[in-house]
Amino acid sequence: MATQVLEALAKDRVLSIVRAPRIDDVVALTDALSAGGIRVLELTFTTPGLTDLLRTAAEAASRTGAFVGAGTVTTGEQAQAAVAAGAQFIVTPGLGPHADEIVEAAHRSGAAVVLGALTPSEVMTAVELGADVVKIFPARAVGPSYLSDLHGPFPNVPLVPSGGVNADNAADFLAAGALAVTAGTSVVAPSDVENARWSEITRNAAAFCAALH
Repeated sequence: MATQVLEALAKDRVLSIVRAPRIDDVVALTDALSAGGIRVLELTFTTPGLTDLLRTAAEAASRTGAFVGAGTVTTGEQAQAAVAAGAQFIVTPGLGPHADEIVEAAHRSGAAVVLGALTPSEVMTAVELGADVVKIFPARAVGPSYLSDLHGPFPNVPLVPSGGVNADNAADFLAAGALAVTAGTSVVAPSDVENARWSEITRNAAAFCAALH
């Protein structure tokens, strides 16, 4: 399962992070993103009822070849609940005191792990803990050149910038060596989710994907 997620990231070069106060129709959301070319979707623990959403989204994704994961994971218990609900990958905002438990819970279930980091020391720690991918967050604070600098000492570490990545700078991050980039509220606006504007999300996803090339 982890291998499939990583292959999809390497091929599509984008994953969508959904942060919304509520998601009433997660199947329609998953389908809307897939229709726009984004197959890898991260739902976060900042959305109420995440485990139920993950379960429903994972079932829908399995029919369309998409991949669904859980983000903003900060404890081993959250990681366990997420993979039990069908999450195929786990994402953390940083390296908290429970990072080792998160990695263990995810890998035990065959899920991929994306650990958040920013500094070179944090990247080293994430790799040592067993991260499959290291998320560089917040990317808006450092820019594409920082990613290029990190690849000097870490040429083989898959890096994914997150936070402040949009259609205007995504290609620059990829050119700097990113495995993939994240698409946030510029693609999935909370208001579009709330008002079921699925065609708008599909258009935004398609425009974001087009900007990667």
